Amino acid sequence: MSVRAELQELVEKMNTNPEHIASEKDRIFQINLEESGPLQIIINAGQVQVAEGTSPDAEVTLILNEKNFSKLLNDKLNTTMAFMTGGLKVEGKLGLALKLQEIVKHYQ
Repeated sequence: MSVRAELQELVEKMNTNPEHIASEKDRIFQINLEESGPLQIIINAGQVQVAEGTSPDAEVTLILNEKNFSKLLNDKLNTTMAFMTGGLKVEGKLGLALKLQEIVKHYQ
């Protein structure tokens, strides 16, 4: 399964059962995948959508390869270790990168 298909599967779970994102502020998480380019995870009014490309409104950008992004989506990435070893780069608010991991954990 491609990482984008994994992401879409996660988004469907989140939108079907939005209790863990209902109280979230509207946010855009920018994900720059080294192999296949940028995408956005957009949380708006308790729903999630994925968009291609970049957004000037993103508060955080995660830069990583598809293997590590797949691990993140499946709650199998030690983000601290990945950050320390260069497998994950974060631009912007580091706390929001951790928030994304926390949200994902609720759906695994």
